[in-house]
Formats: sequence, C-alpha cells, structure tokens
Amino acid sequence: MATDAVPLLLERSDPSKLFCEVPDPQETGEAEMMGSYLMACRQKQKLMCQQLCMLDSLMEFLGGLNSKTDFLNDHCPKASEGEAREKWKALKREYEGDLVEVEQLIGSLQQRSEQLQDRRDTLETLVRLLQQKKEECQAVARTRKKRNQMAMTQMSLRRDDSLQASQHALRSCERQLTQLRQQSDALQSVLDQRTHLRDQLWSCVQVWQGLGQYRVQRVSASEVCVELRPQGRQLEPLQLRVTSKPPRHFHLQVLQGNAGVLEETINWPMEQLSAALLAVMQSYISQGPMLAEIQALRSSFAIDWRPAQRLLVFLKTASVVCHLVVEEGYPSQGTATLQAVRKDGRDLNIAALQPPSQHPSLTEWLEFLSCCPGV
Repeated sequence: MATDAVPLLLERSDPSKLFCEVPDPQETGEAEMMGSYLMACRQKQKLMCQQLCMLDSLMEFLGGLNSKTDFLNDHCPKASEGEAREKWKALKREYEGDLVEVEQLIGSLQQRSEQLQDRRDTLETLVRLLQQKKEECQAVARTRKKRNQMAMTQMSLRRDDSLQASQHALRSCERQLTQLRQQSDALQSVLDQRTHLRDQLWSCVQVWQGLGQYRVQRVSASEVCVELRPQGRQLEPLQLRVTSKPPRHFHLQVLQGNAGVLEETINWPMEQLSAALLAVMQSYISQGPMLAEIQALRSSFAIDWRPAQRLLVFLKTASVVCHLVVEEGYPSQGTATLQAVRKDGRDLNIAALQPPSQHPSLTEWLEFLSCCPGV
C-alpha cells in the first residue's frame, strides 16, 4: 500500500543523507578565522597544481628516454617562457570552465534539493493529516461503540427500574387502599359524632330563638352563625360564629363587624354554650351606651372606632385627623379626651382646644372639633 512506502520515501529524501552539512561561520562566531583558512587552502591548491604540472612534465620527459645514459648525456631542452605561459593559461581556462560548470551543477542540485524538501514537507503534512483522520475515525468508532453499549445498558437498567417501580407502585396502592379504608371508617365515625353535635346545636338554637334575642343566619355540619339582638337597646346586632370541636367542645368567635366590639375567641365545653352566649351578651350590653353613641355618630361624622386601643379616629377633612381616647367605664365613670390633632402629617398644639363642658362626651367633642376654626 501507499502508506507502507511513505517511511521509505521519507528516509531516502532526508536532507542529512543527501549533503554534508558545513558549519556556518557566522553561527560559530569564527568568520575571520574561516576566511584566513580558505585563503591558505587556495594558496596550497595553486602550489599543488604547479607541483603536479612539474611532475607531469618530468614523467613525460622520463618516459621518452631509452636508458639512464640518455638522461645523463641529453641536454635539457629549454622551453620558451611564452609556451609555458600559454600552457598555464590553457590549464587555468580549463579550470575556470570546470569551476563554472561545477557551480551550475551545484545550483541545479540546490534547486532540486529545495524542490525535494518542499515535496518532503508536503508529504509529511499529508501523512500527518492522514494519521489525524485515521485517529479521529478510530475515536469516533470507539465513541459510537461505547455509546451503543451505554444505551443498551441504560435500556436494561430502565427496564429493570420500570419493573421494580411497577411492583413498588402496586404494593403502595395496596397499602393506600388499606389506609383509605381505615380512614373511611374513622371519618364515618367522626361524621356520626358531628351529626350528633349538629342535632344538639340545632335543638339549642331552637331554644335560643324562642327567647327572642337570637337569630340564626347560617347552619352547616359543624358551624352555626348567630346574630345577637339585645332587647330594648339601640345597639346593632352582634355577629357570632359557633364551631363544634371534638370531643364535645365548641369554638365561639365574636366578630367585630359594625358593632364596634373587640374580636375574641372562647373555647368551652358544649354544655356551657348557653352560659358563654349569656356572658358575651352581658359584656356587649355593659358597653351599650358607648357603642350606641358611636354607632349613632357614624351617620353624621367620618369616624373609625378601634376597640383594642379604645381610640376614636375622626377624619374632619382630607388633611386633618383627630384622635380621641375613651376611658374604661365611659360615659358613667370614664371620660373622653383629645389625644392629638394632625394636619398635613404634623401635630398641632391642642392645649387650647376644649369644649365648653367640663367633661364633654364624644358627641360634644366631635361637634366642637367640626366647628372649631383653628383645626
């Protein structure tokens, strides 16, 4: 194959085996010494050429003699100086021609060497690319094989997991079915208890309605909403929510609504439901005069009653707000006092603000503040 012949071709085209490398004088730092050396070599070569010419002439002369006596008796022919010079010039021209031919051959060899090196580099690049492609193909094949193995393994694991999950889900459904049956039985028991409590609440409600002070607004399985209406009082109805709590307890919640009372929560046994309603009614009636006055003032003034703080907020205008504090036992024992007046978010001086009466009521305070030009 072509790939098998590539290493042999690269070895044969190795530049280190084609030319003898001569160290560069500039790289070694010995340029001057190399110049002197070359000049000396040139002189030695010229001397050797002269000696070789002399030796050649002697050998030619000795070849023409017949015996030793001829050498001793024969006189040396005197060659003319011009003939010798002509021979020397002919030899020099021949040397220079051969030198030019050698230089041309060296240039041609150098050019072919560069072409060979370029082709060698191209071949090495192609071989490297081919090797990379081969490695990439092998890596892709290994990755694909590994991916297929992982896919098969994952499919097997998913199949096993699905089987285990199905078995677990089946067992879980059986347990949940058992638990639901138990919860259904427990809820049925609780429903029976709630039904019994509802019947008792309904019987109590019918008794309360006979008294004329209660009115049922809504009835559910475990909750009753009742409205208390004090007789002979000018008070708004009081909203109550009664919720049954097992075992045999109730949760009584007083709703504020428009009545102006503080919301509260009572948890008592079911047998004390009537007593709890009576206590709430008495507490509501004990605040009757104050609440009746506040409820009546709502129709004439923009007020807001805050039972937790026993604070009455009077909005005279969009920028003027008055705060009145109502003491416990008002109006028989406690009094109503002006706490603060704010105008545009700033507190005003209230030392000179006082109605004509010594102990003014809430109505007198609101009428005075409404007509006061300094507020």
